[in-house]
Amino acid sequence: MEKAKDFELLNQDGETRKLSDYKGKWIVLYFYPRDNTPGCTLEAKDFTCLKDEFEKEGAVIVGISKDSIKKHQNFIAKHDLKIELLSDEELKVLQDYGVWQLKKMYGKESYGIVRSTFLINPDFEIAFKWGKVKTKGHAEAVLEKLKEIKKIDIH
Repeated sequence: MEKAKDFELLNQDGETRKLSDYKGKWIVLYFYPRDNTPGCTLEAKDFTCLKDEFEKEGAVIVGISKDSIKKHQNFIAKHDLKIELLSDEELKVLQDYGVWQLKKMYGKESYGIVRSTFLINPDFEIAFKWGKVKTKGHAEAVLEKLKEIKKIDIH
């Protein structure tokens, strides 16, 4: 299995977070384009709604975008989010995980974040990856995949 790339970013409270901070847990690391846009809001709210279920499975949810800490704080307050959001304004982690890509919209090309989710096991290996995510039902699909993989790991 591919090892997850380490990172060091600030969360919404200005605290430094590294991959190793989540030692012993499953990590739902999801990358999203921008705070307070319809798809990103839906995804963050869905993960917030299922946070307790993920925690029962020993998982933590971490969202990453290039938005500033201040934007993350506003996003969390506006939508009462209960998940951790990390700021990658320098695009380093976005590039390390291959989610900063050339995108085409309405015939125009520009770089941006391709909505993606990585399910990382407690050994910091990528257990599953979703690319070009559609938000509707995604949080539920991640939870189901986590449960499925954990069943296989036990036996």
